[in-house]
Amino acid sequence: MAEVRFEQVDKSYGGKVNVIHDLNLHIRDHEFLVLVGPSGCGKSTILRMIAGLEEITAGDLYIGERRVNDVPPKDRDIAMVFQNYALYPHMSVYENMAFSLKLRHIKNEEIQRRVRRAAGLLGIADYLQRKPRELSGGQRQRVALGRALVREPQVFLLDEPLSNLDAKLRVQTRAEISRLHQQTGTTFVYVTHDQVEAMTMGDRIAVLNAGVIQQLGTPEELYNQPANLFVAGFIGSPSMNLFSARLQRDSGGSEGARLVIGAGGEERTLHLTGAAAEQIVGQATSDGRAVIVGVRPENLRVVAEGAENALGGTVEVVEHLGNEQLVYLRLPGLASAPVGAEAESGGMGTARVAAGVAIAPGSRLTLQPESSHLLFFDPVTSQRFL
Repeated sequence: MAEVRFEQVDKSYGGKVNVIHDLNLHIRDHEFLVLVGPSGCGKSTILRMIAGLEEITAGDLYIGERRVNDVPPKDRDIAMVFQNYALYPHMSVYENMAFSLKLRHIKNEEIQRRVRRAAGLLGIADYLQRKPRELSGGQRQRVALGRALVREPQVFLLDEPLSNLDAKLRVQTRAEISRLHQQTGTTFVYVTHDQVEAMTMGDRIAVLNAGVIQQLGTPEELYNQPANLFVAGFIGSPSMNLFSARLQRDSGGSEGARLVIGAGGEERTLHLTGAAAEQIVGQATSDGRAVIVGVRPENLRVVAEGAENALGGTVEVVEHLGNEQLVYLRLPGLASAPVGAEAESGGMGTARVAAGVAIAPGSRLTLQPESSHLLFFDPVTSQRFL
């Protein structure tokens, strides 16, 4: 068994600075779990507690069936891959990968078997006699992965291992780590601040903010059903568009609802029907209940000016990506990004538009939200209406 369990774990420094609050987390055997969140949210602290590099202030930590609160790092049967590779510069690739095995007095034949197997899995078999200075950044990171792999641990811990690589190598190494997990079947716990890495690699993702797990679920669950405004604003690139709005029942019955976005002269009214109305009509009141409404950039459709149930704005920036365009524009009622969410649009709304549509900065653009993809949040609690 290689599951990892946190039971009511707290972590503080000097009894004053609380980093982790009442953490209850079950990482399943063979799972690839990603811890993601903004800088300072506590994700690396969680990883270091599993490794034994940070003491637990309160609560219990289990690896398998063994409580490991007081077990030294060397006896926890884990392997950790760091951001900066941490290779010995005077040793060859082979010597770097074999070093921890020699310290454990494993026989040379077994060391050779493990090193060559790991080198084959990672595509570095031809580099075993080279020194780290003779390797590229991507090759060094694969050596660091291999050094962990040869230990055949119960749990792999990876602390932002791709942050020092360029964009192309990040994509390539990301795929290699996912393939490595599939081939070994070992439990992986991966820390990153990059939510694209989290979405593409994790079986499940734990989104953290201020030492608290905001949501734990599959990438699809986090993207399509964010639990609160923080997750909605953090997961997705570009971020979800969030609007301040009011809900009102349609006059003459309760079959539908109106969503009034913005205020004053900038108000726009959307009529909700179908699933969107069914989801939210119970929350609507005649005097207009305040809500935050979210819509992903790909769920805004370009329509003709004057179309019903649409929002219009002035285009500020157009990013041409070949297969699509990202259009940034000012729209009525845009809400501020949640604290901690990295709002990439700088307060502007974002729409994904097909590459063939001619759009220029300074022009007006009318967008119609797909009502079936609208999400509604309570502005007071920040929780999503279910």
